[in-house]
Amino acid sequence: FVTTPITCTTRGADLTEEKQLVLCPPNCTLWRVSVFGSRVYAAVSSVCGAAVHQGVIRSSGGPVKVHKLQGRQNYLGSYSHGVQSQALSRWTASFTVAQSVNVPQEVSSQIATTVLPAPGPDCQMEIALLLDSSNNIGQRRFNLQKNFISKLAVMLKIGPNGPHVGVVQASDTPQTEFLLTNYTQPKDVVFAIKEVAYLGGNTNTGKAIMHTVESFFQTGVRRGHPRVIVVFIDGWPSDDLEDAAVLARESGINVFLVPVAKPALEELGMVRDKDYMKKAVCKDNGYFTYAIPSWFGTTKHVKPLAQKLCSVDQLLCSKTCYNSVNLGFLIDGSSSIGEGNFRLILDFITAVARSFDISDIGSRVGAVQFTYDQRMEFNMYDYPVKDDALRALQGIPYMSGGTATGDAVAYATQNLFLARKAGPGRNFLIVVTDGQSYDDVRGPALAAQKEGITIYSVGVAWAPMDDLQTMASEPKDSHTFFTREFTGLQQFQQPLVRGICRDFTEAN
Repeated sequence: FVTTPITCTTRGADLTEEKQLVLCPPNCTLWRVSVFGSRVYAAVSSVCGAAVHQGVIRSSGGPVKVHKLQGRQNYLGSYSHGVQSQALSRWTASFTVAQSVNVPQEVSSQIATTVLPAPGPDCQMEIALLLDSSNNIGQRRFNLQKNFISKLAVMLKIGPNGPHVGVVQASDTPQTEFLLTNYTQPKDVVFAIKEVAYLGGNTNTGKAIMHTVESFFQTGVRRGHPRVIVVFIDGWPSDDLEDAAVLARESGINVFLVPVAKPALEELGMVRDKDYMKKAVCKDNGYFTYAIPSWFGTTKHVKPLAQKLCSVDQLLCSKTCYNSVNLGFLIDGSSSIGEGNFRLILDFITAVARSFDISDIGSRVGAVQFTYDQRMEFNMYDYPVKDDALRALQGIPYMSGGTATGDAVAYATQNLFLARKAGPGRNFLIVVTDGQSYDDVRGPALAAQKEGITIYSVGVAWAPMDDLQTMASEPKDSHTFFTREFTGLQQFQQPLVRGICRDFTEAN
């Protein structure tokens, strides 16, 4: 059995397999998780909350078998094992939970709902050091290369809360020496590097980059932290780097080249692709390369290279969901919400926005508040600095009034998105509402989706399921969220961000 670790807020709708073995963390009863139904649960329910309610696990967590079922009507609410489940008139999909009979033999590295904040100024990066272990470099220069990266590891101040480093070797066949989480102290990394043995063979750097993307970065990676492959090349590579570099970019991984002892003029005829450096990096602007003339006397290059690697804002250029989407928040400001609950809505949408890399060349955020009327709070161009955008969201004043959600969707489509052209899977409208709309929502929602806008519906309290699912993009179940209480909104932050990233990845 392969178990997938999930969080307390992972819903049945977030799971992809019909039958799946998941691992719930402890203390889910301390969260305000939403559970709808008894024995058979609506897919909008927290899986771990349902498992506690059913008695499958206790507050300490554990493995749970989940079986996805068709939707139904009249989910019954009940109190069981310290969890109050709620009644629900109907939902489009269901699931059941059961105890895991067998002890799982393998744990998947994929966490179902994980999005960490963007990295801070202390160089919290995931770095793969790709060493040249070919015949080109030879044993003596290989040892000098190891000495150099040992000094680099110390200069980077590797630690549990700082950068993590692992080592891969490029030769005929790539070889992982140690992973990011194997050693988290500089002295341990230095010792591990000292033990790395020289391989010899061809300089199959492209093959090694491919291996690093597909294998090395699949284990022990802190989500949301920039991932960089620092490629050391003595002379020139034996194979093609372009395809591997494209794969790295599409996976959100930056390739940083450190060419040492470039080929002499008389050796250029032996170089397979003279433009390999331009093709390997995502931007040929000088930020993604650091040339060293020789392996001798490299100490003076340690600090400049470390500083360059830690220039996160300049280094991040690979396109991922975090730095490539336009987020439009459509916020219900009707009188039924009230000032206090309106603040909880703002806290929720700010938490969602905080997960993305907002900048003038990255993701953008805009917001519209609506009652019977609509008010543009700010558009996608107003706040290209992340902190400013987050403050603007928090500072939105409450309107109060009626609820015309359909008109608001049409207004957001025209005024938030159509002025900012984007590729497929880049425009997202998150609608947060607590009640029945007085106008039609179907027509405006379909028009928005025809313009390439993906809609997520987030309903609270008395928001009718029909309206929420009518507005939501397909598949409806994974684009619709509902909670009875405004305090329950925060549980949707991670699933919503993960859904946006899933949509972006599938479209791109």
